[in-house]
Amino acid sequence: MLVKFMREGLGRLIAGGSVMTQGKAVTRTAEEQARVDEACEDLALYQFQSCPFCVKVRRQIHKLNLPIELRDAKNNEQFRSELAENGGRVKVPCLRIEDNTTENNDVQWMYESDDINAYLHQRFG
Repeated sequence: MLVKFMREGLGRLIAGGSVMTQGKAVTRTAEEQARVDEACEDLALYQFQSCPFCVKVRRQIHKLNLPIELRDAKNNEQFRSELAENGGRVKVPCLRIEDNTTENNDVQWMYESDDINAYLHQRFG
């Protein structure tokens, strides 16, 4: 119980510090940002607010000025169930990537903060 409390407290400190120290987001023309906004409609990040690896991904999202939906898989049972049933496990961060260019609307579930950040940078950086 004490370890859980300490981990949660440290996570909240990291998350708070991250918000206070994040730099400026990238700026784009209105047309470029509109294209990015449309592309981000097919993305959702399943995360825990105080998870350091989720903080790392949220910083990248801020830096790249991406309006990606954040889904709290810790406090929202629906999102937690979606992650477990469709992603295969409750592990965060997890980026849900919907591909509407195919007939079946394929969905990819990407775990690991480094992989997610590399994908976001490659696609939007």
